[in-house]
Amino acid sequence: MPRTCATTRFGNVTINEDNIIRFPHGIPGFEENKDWYILGEQEHPIKWLQNLEDGSIALPIMAPHAVCTEYDAKVPDSELETIRPENVDDLVLVCVVAIPPDAPWDMTVNLRAPVVINKRLNLGCQVIALNEDYGVRHLVFPEETRRQLSEEAARIRAEA
Repeated sequence: MPRTCATTRFGNVTINEDNIIRFPHGIPGFEENKDWYILGEQEHPIKWLQNLEDGSIALPIMAPHAVCTEYDAKVPDSELETIRPENVDDLVLVCVVAIPPDAPWDMTVNLRAPVVINKRLNLGCQVIALNEDYGVRHLVFPEETRRQLSEEAARIRAEA
């Protein structure tokens, strides 16, 4: 059955109930918000985890392997009990992205606390990886790319 949600970022969206991801305990900072949906174009690496109870809440997310090809979060089994995976193939990992509005080239991704989704049951949770080498603010772009993007933005602002 379709469900319509008025969102700040995407306007009115209609989604199939079968695609709603339920977070039984919410997401840290959004504990009361249980129903979420992933929006975004297939070819773009950044998607949006849109809350369906509050259309103003949408978290940018991306696959951790897009910025860290060797990513291998160690997650305790006890953290996954609420989403009940039968095997590792049930699971999809995404990470929340922080995009500074005045310097998007300095965006970071939280590799330390991935969002784990059981795609078979459409259940999700955010967990803390045991790997201490993964940071909360892992830069998405390398230094040279960030410098180039910053310089290009400054040039465009100067021409405006």
